Amino acid sequence: MAMNVKKGDTVVVLSGKDKGKKGKVQGTIPSESKVVVEGVNMVTCHTKPRRQGEQGGIVRREAALYASKVQVVCPKCGKGTRVAHKIEDGKKTRVCKHCGAAL
Repeated sequence: MAMNVKKGDTVVVLSGKDKGKKGKVQGTIPSESKVVVEGVNMVTCHTKPRRQGEQGGIVRREAALYASKVQVVCPKCGKGTRVAHKIEDGKKTRVCKHCGAAL
């Protein structure tokens, strides 16, 4: 399945405990159809010190969530939108379904 979300996109979460939150995509995992969004789906990880003198402890970080649970936010109209594809000058570009602006 093709993912319509790319690294650097601003997205809004559609479902789950973080519904309605906006954030920037920090990374994608296409093989699992997952994305990591800044400040969303926070989990606590217990880390061990790996080197001598390094501090261990409890760290909060973002966990991956399914790409189908997020929607790209259009920079022009500011709404969550589905992604359409348009071919311009022989190049495939992503555009907003609402206003037609490039994403």
